[in-house]
Amino acid sequence: MLEWLRGEGPFKERNPRLFVAFSALYHARAYYPVFAILFTDMGLTTAQFLVLNVVWAASILLFEVPSGALADTLGRRRILIFAAATMVLEMGLLLMASAFSGTWLFVICLVNRFMSGLSEAAASGSDEAIAYDALKEQHREQAWDVVLINAMRWRSGAFLVAMTMGGLLYDPSWWNAWVPESLELSKAAAHRLPIVMVLLQAMVCLWIAIRFEEVRKPSSVGVMDRVREATRLTLATAKMAVTTRAIAVVLLGGILLDAVARNQATLNSMVYRLLSLPEWCFGLIGSSIAVCNWFVPSLAAAINRRFSTIGSLLLGGCVALLALVMLVPAWVWIGVLAVMLLMMLLGYVNFTVGRYLHSQAGSHQRATLLSVKGMGFNLGYGFYTGMFSLLVASMHDTKELDRFHTALGWQVLGFAVLFCGYFMITRLFKSQANRDITGSSTR
Repeated sequence: MLEWLRGEGPFKERNPRLFVAFSALYHARAYYPVFAILFTDMGLTTAQFLVLNVVWAASILLFEVPSGALADTLGRRRILIFAAATMVLEMGLLLMASAFSGTWLFVICLVNRFMSGLSEAAASGSDEAIAYDALKEQHREQAWDVVLINAMRWRSGAFLVAMTMGGLLYDPSWWNAWVPESLELSKAAAHRLPIVMVLLQAMVCLWIAIRFEEVRKPSSVGVMDRVREATRLTLATAKMAVTTRAIAVVLLGGILLDAVARNQATLNSMVYRLLSLPEWCFGLIGSSIAVCNWFVPSLAAAINRRFSTIGSLLLGGCVALLALVMLVPAWVWIGVLAVMLLMMLLGYVNFTVGRYLHSQAGSHQRATLLSVKGMGFNLGYGFYTGMFSLLVASMHDTKELDRFHTALGWQVLGFAVLFCGYFMITRLFKSQANRDITGSSTR
């Protein structure tokens, strides 16, 4: 972290410095510790909230690769400015949504989730690519590890602040217990405060995006030619990712682990309610997760140096399965520990898969390949959360929390089957690779 503050090493370049700040402010959002109950407390049902998650994932899926290709052709700085501006509009819309109810509330939240997905799709890959290409060191892979580790650590620090503030701002009970009645906050007002905080972050992100420097000169051809070039690059990169077996197997493992961990991330506040925890401590748990995430980059880097990328993903899968089992009894401390493991897994998977893809991508297609990763991750998340929502809906318990608790038990079995299938695929891939090596050595 001191390297970033001092502007040393790879941070002598402007873009890597700005990337760290942009990444921290863009991703560390104060409403995350209360994400699920933020929408349900507005008046939405659990089923409607799960529909919003599917729309969010579908929006990213629709725009992920085209935005990456446009970043590689039109310019990454322009796409990042668009992403930050969309984030500002998204948060303004969410702030306005609480004034409505019924159908209008659902429609406004639906538009908010669509815009959120569009913003995420535009930012995904473009921020990393504009920072990576600015590095002038000869050994870019080593320099990029330093940038990525610093980015993840500063993001953890930002999460520490955002999670703590989000939980405290959302629950006014602790504040009202200490102040005179004239200064007390209503629940309706307090529930808007985390949104206001993220809106301010979005404005800062827009300022940072404007200050990025375009490293690769965008194409000077006409608009239609750029669109055709972006389409061609999209199709070629997606084909490479699918047909290159090593990349496909790594992406498949990342998709599986990211889907289960991210689905849990959106439902953490429901788990906390299942564990009968007070709302003000939701953010403190999120802050504890942020502290633990401080060590994830170094741990992930060490594991990836010790094992292959696929071996690192299989290790992550074992941790995910263990955490899902720990959630089932709904014991307070065991449940909180399980949530922390799954949240740490998100950073671990992103580091592992991103590190591998950077080593495989050329500069002309880097943002596009990272966007293919993002598209795959969100396709997996959308499918997984859709299946989980159907599972919850199929439960016959009368109370929503009881249905959610029952679904957690069945989730263990479903993930175990999927993980065993992925393990078999990795074994087949390794066997095929060994046969290819043997065959080439005999020719």
